[in-house]
Amino acid sequence: MAGNDPNRGKTITTVLGRRLGGELLRMREVCGLRQTHAAEALTASVTKVAKIERGQVPMRDPDVRALCHLYGENDEVVIGKLLALAKADRDRRKAKGWWNQYPQLTAQIEYVALEDIATEIRTWQLTFVPGLLQTADYARALAVGNGAWQDLDEVETFVEARMARQARLAGERPLQLWALLHEGVLRQLVGGRDVMRAQLEHLLEVTSLPNVRVQVVPFMAGAHPGMTCAFTAVSFAEPGALDVVQVDTLSTKVWLESETDAAHHGAVFDRITRLGLAHSSSVRFIDSIRKEA
Repeated sequence: MAGNDPNRGKTITTVLGRRLGGELLRMREVCGLRQTHAAEALTASVTKVAKIERGQVPMRDPDVRALCHLYGENDEVVIGKLLALAKADRDRRKAKGWWNQYPQLTAQIEYVALEDIATEIRTWQLTFVPGLLQTADYARALAVGNGAWQDLDEVETFVEARMARQARLAGERPLQLWALLHEGVLRQLVGGRDVMRAQLEHLLEVTSLPNVRVQVVPFMAGAHPGMTCAFTAVSFAEPGALDVVQVDTLSTKVWLESETDAAHHGAVFDRITRLGLAHSSSVRFIDSIRKEA
C-alpha cells in the first residue's frame, strides 16, 4: 500500500541533481544574485530554488534556460551541457531499473543507475579488473574475498547483478569504456590460476570491441599522480560535460561533483594515459601475462 511506502514524502537527492544544482548555484553567486531573483525568474518559491540548488528536485529545460538567461549565460555549448545533465537527472529519477531487484547492490545503486544512462566511463584501477570487464568467476572470488556477504546465495545474486551490468557494452548505443589498468591488476591472483587465466582471456576478447579501450600502465612507468587512489569518471554527454567522479574507500563510495574535482581527475587521467602502453601494446602485454598464468 502507498501509505506504507517508506520513501513516501521524502525528498530525493541525486548525484546528477547535486551536480546540476551546484553549477547553477555557482553561476548565481558569480552574478551576485539572491535566491529571490531566481525564484522570480522561475515564478516559483525560494524554497523550490533552494531545493534545485541542493539537487532535490528535477529541472525542466525551460527552467534551466531561464536561469541561464538570468545569470547572463548565453553560450549554447554551456547551456547544452546543463540541459543534457538535467535530462540525465530526470531519466535517473524516473528509471525503475533492473538493479532495484538486487538488494546486494545497495551500496552501488547510485553508481549502477548512472552507469545505465551514461555515454562514457573512464576508469583508473590499481588492484582489480573493473566490474564491466569481469568474468563471473573473478567477480565471485572478489565477493568472497572481501567478506561482504557470508551467505553464498547472496554472493551468487551479486555476481548475477554484476554480469547484468555488462549489457551496457552492447546494443544500439553501447557505453564507451576506457579502462586504465595498473600492471598489478593483471598480476594480482584472484580466485586461483584458472580463474585468473580465464579473466585475462576475457580481457583480450573485450578489447576487440570498438567501444572498449584498455590501456595497461606497467610497473616501469614509475611514479605518477594516480598512485594514491583509483577513480571513475562518468560522462553523460561528450567527455568533460559536467562529469561526476567516484572514488572508492573501504567504507563507502565518495562522489566528487564539483567542476574543479571533475577537471582535476580528468587531467590526472590524461597524465596516466600518457604513461600507459598503447591499446595494441596493452593487448600484447595482457596476452604475455596470460601465458605466464
